[in-house]
Amino acid sequence: MGAINTLKTTFLMTLMTILLMLAGSAFGGNQGAMMALIFSVVMNVGAYWFSDKVVLRMYRAQPVAAHDAPMLYEIISGLAQRGDMPMPKIYRIDDPSPNAFATGRNPRHAAVAVTTGILRVLNREELTGVLAHELAHIRHRDILICTVAATVAGAISMLANIAQWGLFFGAGRSDDRDRGGSHPIAALAMIILAPMAAMLIQMAISRSREFQADAGGARLCGHPLWLASALKKLHTASRQIPMHDASPATAHLFIVNPLRGGGILSLFSTHPPMEQRIALLEGMSAR
Repeated sequence: MGAINTLKTTFLMTLMTILLMLAGSAFGGNQGAMMALIFSVVMNVGAYWFSDKVVLRMYRAQPVAAHDAPMLYEIISGLAQRGDMPMPKIYRIDDPSPNAFATGRNPRHAAVAVTTGILRVLNREELTGVLAHELAHIRHRDILICTVAATVAGAISMLANIAQWGLFFGAGRSDDRDRGGSHPIAALAMIILAPMAAMLIQMAISRSREFQADAGGARLCGHPLWLASALKKLHTASRQIPMHDASPATAHLFIVNPLRGGGILSLFSTHPPMEQRIALLEGMSAR
């Protein structure tokens, strides 16, 4: 399962990069493709260094020491030792909605954040399953992968917005095309289709990494049903007590989607269907 998800993620990231280059080419010819690539690299460098600080500040997360939350610290410390990983920083978010996420560019610069709600809803075993899931994200460097995907998707959407103004002011005329510039029909098609395609690819990457983190977390804690039980509770409780301040830009970080949505909106969900996640864990336990 892990190898399949890794291959799928590699394919989707390649597809995202190709889409970025095509968008740049449609909007500005060869020069546009090169500018799009350079712009994406600059944005990703910024995301690599600062995304963790931004998201922690966004949710007003407060650092937690061992004496502040002994059980939480003990669980994470034990899991980190078991997984031969550096101890991540621990943060607590004052929000009644039960949820958690990991962030950071690599295992040595990582953090795990939990809401006050999740500490009330889950028992110790279930919380261990959740925290093992988050450490699996850190081990697999999922945060970096998903941040890059979100950044490239954002760059494509920004290109589309810029291209709208370019078409409005007459960019893409025949003399531009003769010099390898943009074509107005191709640009119009990319304005409409590229942002949607980029979002679908980004969501697919996020869903793939969630499956892998579920499996990795179950192996790390040694009890797949602990995480399965936690997911059942979180799926129900997070809808009864939604996270009102959640941002779509950071939804992929959380263990359960903090945003509501169903039907056609499930195509744009950052998380796999809960039934599939639970079935995967129950299948691991049965083996």
